[in-house]
Amino acid sequence: MAISEFEIKRCEKLVGAYVEKHRPPPHVRDQVDLGFRVKNQSIEIFELRPLWNNPDKITEEMQAKTTYIKKTKTWKVYWQRADLKWHSYQPMPEVDALEDFLTLVSKDEHCCFKG
Repeated sequence: MAISEFEIKRCEKLVGAYVEKHRPPPHVRDQVDLGFRVKNQSIEIFELRPLWNNPDKITEEMQAKTTYIKKTKTWKVYWQRADLKWHSYQPMPEVDALEDFLTLVSKDEHCCFKG
């Protein structure tokens, strides 16, 4: 089941603030930037870059993903490996709050989210 509209707005506000804080300086944002999307009960954070052989096309490199589990009221944490599949973040596979997820991604102690 998807997150409620109220919760989506809250997520957009929290993740939007995180993304704004971690975006690169304005003068390089046409070369690299940070974005996010809320999709059903998941939130994805990704890096935006022009395609190397077609600068008019923008690519997304996934950094982190979290999915809300309504039954347990927790957020599952994922990172994308080189196989381009989402894998559970084993140091902490789930957190109690979206803020905890953003803290994990920000610290990136195991270099899983940002490489």
